[in-house]
Amino acid sequence: MPKPKKRGSNHQRGGGGQPRNVQPFSDEDASIETMSHCSGFSDPASFTEDGPEVDEEATQEDLEYKLKGFIDLTLDKSAKTRQAALESLKSAFSSKILYEFIMERRMTLTDSIERCIKKGKSDEQCAAAGLACLLCVQMGSGIESEEIFKTLGPVLKKIVCDGTASIQARQACATCLGICCFIVTDDITELYSTMECLENIFTKAYQRDRDTNGVSSTHNTVLHVSALLAWTLLLTICPMNEVKKKIEMHLHKLPSLLSCDDLNMRIAAGETLALLFELARETDADFFYEDMDLLTEKLRALATDGNKHRAKVDKRKQRSVFRDVLRAVEERDFPTEMVKFGPERMYIDCWVKKQTYETFKEILGSGMQYHLQSNDFLRNVFELGPPVMLDAATLKTMKISRFERHLYNSAAFKARTKARSKCRDKRADVGEFF
Repeated sequence: MPKPKKRGSNHQRGGGGQPRNVQPFSDEDASIETMSHCSGFSDPASFTEDGPEVDEEATQEDLEYKLKGFIDLTLDKSAKTRQAALESLKSAFSSKILYEFIMERRMTLTDSIERCIKKGKSDEQCAAAGLACLLCVQMGSGIESEEIFKTLGPVLKKIVCDGTASIQARQACATCLGICCFIVTDDITELYSTMECLENIFTKAYQRDRDTNGVSSTHNTVLHVSALLAWTLLLTICPMNEVKKKIEMHLHKLPSLLSCDDLNMRIAAGETLALLFELARETDADFFYEDMDLLTEKLRALATDGNKHRAKVDKRKQRSVFRDVLRAVEERDFPTEMVKFGPERMYIDCWVKKQTYETFKEILGSGMQYHLQSNDFLRNVFELGPPVMLDAATLKTMKISRFERHLYNSAAFKARTKARSKCRDKRADVGEFF
């Protein structure tokens, strides 16, 4: 006896369903090309000699066909359909380099983004702002990107300054404004104008501090944090005479934000302070800050905070960040970090580079490593030189066998356990009590 059909089995064929069914972009849409072009790059061990042969041209055509469909759906009447299409394009742009495809359709994409930001609701505006960031990251610095920013810049500024718009939309537009300006702006006047727009947002936290004698957490704090971080990013590309002006204007006011109830605001303020001190000492080796004792006392308190009213995760994160900030302010020291991507290594050895890396990592997500390998603009920003191209034979010689990895991990585990056991052994501390 045949099984009865399920009641909802035909709802997608037309009639009463939503206008169009958007299948979001996923890793499977570009899995074959991404495997050969990205994953094989980022992890030499992923290279397999006996992998199936793939028609890369057909795969690329299939991917572009899907992306064209998503671009068309950004004009759909349904808000949910438009938002889903924007999110799918974001996933594609963050995980692949699509310069030629985007170059042919940059005006269409720009118009769609502008329309979604102007007329869409909060979630759609956030998705459109995120796509605008990725569009500029893909295009890099050039005339085409400048044209995109000339169109979208005024719209983004309008939303950021619009008190009636949703906080989430204003937050996304503030981040987008800072990143796009960082990428495309050669006009110093536009740079200063954008920074002034962002200043007008986060300096309201100073005003609230003067009014209430202590910064309180409000729904506007997330907007202030995004505006502050975007402004700090733009400060890293300002001429030194402008940097001096901004330091004089903000260095004495920023410490007040360290008392904010919101963890993200405290961290943003602390990292901005570290970056300002770094820039100030680059411009003047004998730079002197009058309230250094008071500031280091605040930073040390945050680096050792044991407040029971705060979550353990938040306290752990705060202490970690402010230990580094305190070292930067007090000892002019920065804990160097290493970022691995494929066969390459990048060392983050200053707060300017850290701020830039964290900003683009937030936008690109898991695609950051791939873009560091293949995106000419990002490689130029971090002074990595032209992309390193490796053929299959080179990747094969770099491959580490599973058995060798197991031996290495076992040895590392034993050494780590032995080192920790010494620290935990109470007998090692006997001398301290007698």
